[in-house]
Amino acid sequence: MEGGDEMQGALGLRCTRDITPPSVSQAKWVRLNVGGTVFLTTRQTLCREQKSFLCHLCQGEELQSDRDETGAYLIDRDPTYFGPILNFLRHGKLVLDKDMAEEGVLEEAEFYNIGPLIRIIKDRLEEKHYTVTQVPPKHVYRVLQCQEEELTQMVSTMSDGWCFDQLVNIGSSYNYRNEDQTEFLCVVSKELYSSSNGLSSEPSHKAKVRP
Repeated sequence: MEGGDEMQGALGLRCTRDITPPSVSQAKWVRLNVGGTVFLTTRQTLCREQKSFLCHLCQGEELQSDRDETGAYLIDRDPTYFGPILNFLRHGKLVLDKDMAEEGVLEEAEFYNIGPLIRIIKDRLEEKHYTVTQVPPKHVYRVLQCQEEELTQMVSTMSDGWCFDQLVNIGSSYNYRNEDQTEFLCVVSKELYSSSNGLSSEPSHKAKVRP
């Protein structure tokens, strides 16, 4: 009898050890049914952002979410954009397929209330918008005619932003005090920058001679 009791005790202990790990595993892993697509992840991953909808969902805090026949939480959202959301919670990086719109991921990030991801996507979108709205500068050219002795004065009196592009000697047009007055054609230019609102701005540097 004593041997039988010991065997029963050993069996009982063995059974207890076999049953415990699955119960721990069930508590660790979470199934999510997002728009008909099932995702499997851990509670630790979902709770990386404590204020997120997903963290509150798996902790059962004031959220009465339905479950499907497998016990997965039902979430009526687009599963296409949920992959980047879940991967961001896993490793903290935003990784998108080339055909995936960042605006779509942003919409989901805002729904799930994942603050760091929202900021990353908004920064990306602002950077793209800035790049698209940058317009190459336009060049405005002028041709000025002057005499040789007037060149120095012209350089010193040129307004900001104007640059000398070319100087052309056109010879002497008339004789002044028995001296030939050489005349030049000065080609000058200025850059005008167009902003996103359509207004033009000028650089603030002084006039200079282009090399």
